Amino acid sequence: MLVQKDYKFWFCTGSQDLYGDECLAHVAEHSQIIVKALNESGILPYEVVWKPTLITNEVIRRTFNEANTDENCAGVITWCHTFSPAKSWILGLKELRKPLLHLHTQFNREIPYDTIDMDFMNLNQAAHGDREFGYIVSRLGIPRKIVVGHYTDPEVAEKVGTWARACAGWDASQNMKVMRWGDNMRNVAVTEGDKTEAERVFGASINTWAVNELVAAYEAVKDDQVKSIIEDYKAKYDVAPELLDSRYDELFIAAKEEAAMVNMMRENGCTAGVDNFEDLGTLPQLPGVGPQRFPSEYGWGFSAEGDWKTSVLVRIGAVMGYGLEGGASLME
Repeated sequence: MLVQKDYKFWFCTGSQDLYGDECLAHVAEHSQIIVKALNESGILPYEVVWKPTLITNEVIRRTFNEANTDENCAGVITWCHTFSPAKSWILGLKELRKPLLHLHTQFNREIPYDTIDMDFMNLNQAAHGDREFGYIVSRLGIPRKIVVGHYTDPEVAEKVGTWARACAGWDASQNMKVMRWGDNMRNVAVTEGDKTEAERVFGASINTWAVNELVAAYEAVKDDQVKSIIEDYKAKYDVAPELLDSRYDELFIAAKEEAAMVNMMRENGCTAGVDNFEDLGTLPQLPGVGPQRFPSEYGWGFSAEGDWKTSVLVRIGAVMGYGLEGGASLME
């Protein structure tokens, strides 16, 4: 079962106090309506959380730093309801470490030409504010997703939802620990890689546990855990009759090796793992069944022959596709 974070996405509205408190009250009301519409669309995979309107350098900077330290915040959505001077965003944007989406929308779908006045104009300058915001984010060279369209359009919610899934994958990578039992397959080039650079860029910590540690974990597994896994095999797969009779020992070993791997992964907080058939130590047989169940049963990444890069990608795919039909797995 995939242990999924309770991801949230902060909705941060930009404005300023040039037009007074009454205008800001409308800004807050309108942004809350947008958040409600996105959440009730039934399209987004995670909740969008409304945040109080950002109107000063200090508030913007503090809010973005709070987003940085909130473990469940997987990204920030910004919308500039009125004209929001872009220089106010510089310090906050420079310190933001979470993914950013710029929602370029307008509260009113249509312009009320027959009744339009300066009050309406002052309160509905998203085109102006979003253009100003877009300029400063570009000027700072900050990567972000831009979604353009009315917030009630299902296509807008779909694009925001796709971005949210990518953010969940990013967060999974940033907080990933990969367990390698032994090293990669000898003389194979594609499974090599710079683990230090991978952690610097993608956040995933890739380390090695000796196969002897897996052997010790195997010997410590209780029979009850093994039998429980075998019952799961029987419930989910067509098990060859001989594996339940004359070759039952082989099935028992496979389940016991799965239990040992799972126990080690859980004890060390890992969400991806990789083994290597050239490095089995004193294990009685190749652990071929258990790790291939990592994606489907535990939501973990897996790859063989020491290919830690693929195991990272499988885990990210599992997180990004959470709740959708199908899933992510390795087929060799």
